[in-house]
Amino acid sequence: MTQEELFKSLIAHAKEYGFIFQSSEVYDGLSAVYDYGQLGVELKNNIKKYWWDAMVRLNENIVGIDSAIFMHPKIWEASGHVGAFNDPLIDNKDSKKRYRADVLLEDYIAKLEEKIEKEVEKGKKKFGETFDEAQFRATNPNVLRNRVKADEVTAKMNESLNSGDLEAVRQLIIDCEIACPVSGSRNWTEVRQFNLMFSTQMGSVSEDAGTIYLRPETAQGIFVNFLNVQKTGRMKIPFGIAQIGKAFRNEIVARQFIFRMREFEQMEMQFFVRPGEEISWFEKWKEARLKWHLALGLGESKYRFHNHEKLAHYANAAADIEFDFPFGFKELEGIHSRTDFDLSQHQKFSGKKMQYFDPETNENYVPYVVETSIGLDRTFLAIYSSSYCEEKLENGEDRVVLRLPAFLAPVKLAVLPLVKKDGLPEFARKIMDDLKYDVNCQYDEKDSIGKRYRRQDAIGTPFCITIDHQSLTDNTVTIRYRDSMEQERVPVDNLRKIIEEKVSMRKVLEQI
Repeated sequence: MTQEELFKSLIAHAKEYGFIFQSSEVYDGLSAVYDYGQLGVELKNNIKKYWWDAMVRLNENIVGIDSAIFMHPKIWEASGHVGAFNDPLIDNKDSKKRYRADVLLEDYIAKLEEKIEKEVEKGKKKFGETFDEAQFRATNPNVLRNRVKADEVTAKMNESLNSGDLEAVRQLIIDCEIACPVSGSRNWTEVRQFNLMFSTQMGSVSEDAGTIYLRPETAQGIFVNFLNVQKTGRMKIPFGIAQIGKAFRNEIVARQFIFRMREFEQMEMQFFVRPGEEISWFEKWKEARLKWHLALGLGESKYRFHNHEKLAHYANAAADIEFDFPFGFKELEGIHSRTDFDLSQHQKFSGKKMQYFDPETNENYVPYVVETSIGLDRTFLAIYSSSYCEEKLENGEDRVVLRLPAFLAPVKLAVLPLVKKDGLPEFARKIMDDLKYDVNCQYDEKDSIGKRYRRQDAIGTPFCITIDHQSLTDNTVTIRYRDSMEQERVPVDNLRKIIEEKVSMRKVLEQI
């Protein structure tokens, strides 16, 4: 199965089993907007809890807030979003399709990277155990040619974007002979800037209404509440403020399912530090955030750091944690050293001091900030896509299984009476009613037990318990494990302890 076929299967599976639906589907849908179904919202909430507990509960110097989506429009002037929150837009004259110019170039670079990796894979197959990958990458002509080209295009792209030279961006697209994916032509318009913020009106009548914006990020809600939190919480630097919330961006090209949407959710933490200490904290948070990801157990090879060469005007260091999605390595989380830009800007535009008095140094200063910002929807996609598996069993049957980390699974336990008679449903209901206060359970008595196991495999339920006639005599049930499909006979009285231990979030949090 190709990566493209796998991705299509993932999207179909997400709809079929109630994880994700196209928004407004009965009206033919709304582009790049999605609804989370009954199982999707459970998985999403579990991811939120994992992030929140790791960030807020485990760190005594980090607290959380929930700021409003509507904010004073001057906030977005101060942050630079009104004047500079743009993407470079380019149209193909033949297909009439619109693209982000930088994404076209990034996709071109990614194809060169793919060619390099294919050459390496061919080398591995050819030379076997004697293969020296480092030497191969340093000497193979095809690898070297593509490496030079990729680095050259990357450097030119970054230079053009940093300087705002849009004509140079267009020329680079032409020089790379990048064609429109739809028309196949290279008939491009000029590149122009496109502001990503959604605007609306606030006021009782249109004449009095003022323009406000749907927030494009949650970070500014933290910055404008810096003093409120610091004073009411008696917080001492270094300390952090965390938030989970919706953000909105009018993306030119929203694609790749829930990877890039117009309405999405962020999990952000802004960590306030002394000036001069920001880089050491930046490195600490890079390490801490990677540990959080690795504790999910999706595989260390799925992650890599990408250090930014092109820095935002407010940053003095930036790195992405990239994840190997079905469509390649893409940004999952950003860690940024934002200096004192944000608080200084709000101090300037509001006229209110954003300074902190440090009792240890006996001085006032505007704190520097280290940010960790992760997309909740992208994290969902990373976990979901890595867990999806189509496999052939020893008996020749096929099964689709979602190997979700047990502590994140939407349904932790399925309660299944073997038949719908002889008192088995009543016995099963008692177990269900007892355990539902501790874990999310699902009761199912329809179809054969084999079909029910397959349904639970497909939604990622880590444990099924089957109630049979023996259960009525000795008070035991069969517990069946999703990943191995092994079965074990256990006393009903031990169920709560067994399940809670296996789905405990505590064990995962202890790893980080």
